[in-house]
Amino acid sequence: MAPVMTSNGKLMRLTVCRLGVQLAKTLSLMHSNQETSVTIGESVRDEDVFIIQSTPPGDINNALMELLIMIHACRAASSRRITAVLPNFPYARQDKKDRSRAPISARLVANMLQTAGCNHVITMDLHASQLQGFFSVPVDNLYAEPSTVRWIEENMNLDDCVIVSPDAGGAKRATSIADRLGTGFALIHKERPRPNVVGRMVLVGDVEDKISIVVDDIGDTCGTLAKAAEVLKQHRAREVIAIVTHGVLSGSAVDTINNSHLTAVIVTNTVPLGDKVKECPKLKVIDVSGTLAEAIRRTHNGESVSYLFTNVPV
Repeated sequence: MAPVMTSNGKLMRLTVCRLGVQLAKTLSLMHSNQETSVTIGESVRDEDVFIIQSTPPGDINNALMELLIMIHACRAASSRRITAVLPNFPYARQDKKDRSRAPISARLVANMLQTAGCNHVITMDLHASQLQGFFSVPVDNLYAEPSTVRWIEENMNLDDCVIVSPDAGGAKRATSIADRLGTGFALIHKERPRPNVVGRMVLVGDVEDKISIVVDDIGDTCGTLAKAAEVLKQHRAREVIAIVTHGVLSGSAVDTINNSHLTAVIVTNTVPLGDKVKECPKLKVIDVSGTLAEAIRRTHNGESVSYLFTNVPV
């Protein structure tokens, strides 16, 4: 096994530490003309290579290109199998043709990964599970739900909680968590006049004097979360907590959270957060390196990863 690090060094170091292996020596440079150059400093011939690459906000395209070049370099160096570990899949929200002349960019990313030489993909909480159908190679879509459930059990009084979905698309995720915890469930219907802009929101369910836990897969500008918290407070929720898998937090997201009715925003470390944790005292992080490490170990040893869909590794 030869793990390779590109971006999100902190998550990679935690993952490698759990695996008990050494990182392969690599060097990634950007030339003055903005071309990316990759050098692999040791032999990967006939090795099982795992390349972990997050796509940080503001640098998604460079990170994606770096990943593609790294995969191609490993294939040219005669690696036996190359697995791309993408904790947050880039362009995942562009997964359908929802208007005339719109691209299906998620399909394009899938094609590029396979053309570069990727034999297997490990990711977490795809925006839509159907994205796996864009690939002709195996895709393991891990879930942050077990880690979310454990955090709620360890930090909250379940009798006082209600799980809330901020939109109809996330209802399945929210109901699954509510069923596992034995708590109530509520749904917010929202209207989007255009992407990243939220219009009217209507609450379906009872949240009065309850701790409302809003669960979502991606926190981008966090406008949805802020408006959801406002609606829940208007319906007399005691407090509002948001739990998001991918804390992209682009643009003025940190200011939006700080100025909102949200008591706390819990995110996983699939996306590098940088200084945002210091800038936003409401922000807390769940470590998912254990799930990624166990998925890599099981993949390398030819074991089933379905255990990770409902359980958190020790």
